Amino acid sequence: MTTPAPAASAAASNPAPTRTVTLPGGLPVTVQEFGENTEGTGVLVLHGGAGPRTVAGLSAALSEHVHVVTPTHPGFDGTPRPGHFDSVADLAVAYLDLLDALDIKDVMVIGNSVGGWIAAEMALRDNKGRIGALTLLNAVGIHAHMVENRVVDPRTMAPADISQLSFAKPEFRPDFASFTDAQRAAGAANQQTLSVYGGEHFTFDPKLRGRLHRVTVPVLVVWGEEDGIAPLKYGRGYADAFPDGHFVPVPDAAHFPQIEALGATLGAIADFVDTVVKPGSED
Repeated sequence: MTTPAPAASAAASNPAPTRTVTLPGGLPVTVQEFGENTEGTGVLVLHGGAGPRTVAGLSAALSEHVHVVTPTHPGFDGTPRPGHFDSVADLAVAYLDLLDALDIKDVMVIGNSVGGWIAAEMALRDNKGRIGALTLLNAVGIHAHMVENRVVDPRTMAPADISQLSFAKPEFRPDFASFTDAQRAAGAANQQTLSVYGGEHFTFDPKLRGRLHRVTVPVLVVWGEEDGIAPLKYGRGYADAFPDGHFVPVPDAAHFPQIEALGATLGAIADFVDTVVKPGSED
């Protein structure tokens, strides 16, 4: 949930345009936009605690087919966060306001880790019907019934140990020895912000699971099978909590399937769109 992210190759070397959108109440949100909005719809991609770089490659790949908007959660990467803006619910409402401001409809919201938690909260509050589907990638947010299936709280763990649990493949694990002082400081600041949003329980809202029966849109739950942060059975339980939930495990990946297994993740999303969200439609 909190591992610093490796660079996102092509997306890192050729970043998408960034701008600030001011929402009702004056909240500024920094967004990257991938591709062009020509149809009044799109995908909203929400990063986890490791920051926006963890979803840059996914956003760039999706933009070959659809307009993609990727916000930076206020307080991450040096962006401003007002003192009163301090919960996942606040983020969910802000991003619904963002969809209003951009005037995009039939949106698929894709969230990794805490980004998936935000996506679920958005669906519960979407009284304007802008969301058409959700995709949760190794999301957190619900409380597991069984102790062995609960999300690991990484706040007391060393970064290298968190990395071990977060990535199945050693080549994707960050080399902390190579980090500059500035990178370490930025990572620490991001974790402070994440702790504010996570609240008392940090990785979950004890009431969220009991509310998910009210989500009416189809939900895809994609899960890296080797996740040591949020176990596979936790992911299955997440999918089962939705009335129209669909579960796809991804082998040889852990907490960031969009990084370790981008092709398989994109394939699962494409199949979900073709068979559930818009069956019979053509790209």
